[in-house]
Amino acid sequence: MLILLPMDSDDTQEGRLVPVLEAKKWALLNVEEGQIVEINFYDTKEEITEWIEVVVVTGDYEPVQDFMEQQIMVLVAHTQRSIDDVFEAFLFKELHDMPF
Repeated sequence: MLILLPMDSDDTQEGRLVPVLEAKKWALLNVEEGQIVEINFYDTKEEITEWIEVVVVTGDYEPVQDFMEQQIMVLVAHTQRSIDDVFEAFLFKELHDMPF
């Protein structure tokens, strides 16, 4: 499973989840059997050629229409900002669906 996160940097420890329009890097988490097996960073989301299954954003009113048109599940992390915190919230189903 591939999970996409808009980030403020490519630092896996110090980088923070940011609003889509403020993303300086895009982290692509490759998840297998409940573990992150690889994290790749991209300058733009358009560089990513793999099939993304989930994108995590910071708020309910993010511009996510492009993701939805590509049939990518959009989840909201209202309080989680680090990669580890976002991933843990994903595993424990603590992220929220977008309100439509």
